[in-house]
Amino acid sequence: MKIKSKIKDDDLRPEYNFDYSKAIRGKHFKRLLEEGANVIVLEPEIARAFSNSAAVNDALRSLLEITRSTQRLTKRSTGSTKKGISI
Repeated sequence: MKIKSKIKDDDLRPEYNFDYSKAIRGKHFKRLLEEGANVIVLEPEIARAFSNSAAVNDALRSLLEITRSTQRLTKRSTGSTKKGISI
């Protein structure tokens, strides 16, 4: 029987050789929490509708603006009716 060589052929380029023993787990976690970074995963059919994250943010800002303006209109128009008058 032949003995298998313990040396594996490493076909990665040297710049991709990373020493994970020196890695720091959660190195940027605290900073991201302090800055308020949120990661949201979109469903595939929603993600296809947007070209990039800026497009998603623009759409959400527009939606918030519409929501706020319609809330103001709704709050103004829902005043109490006069007694005896029904609509």
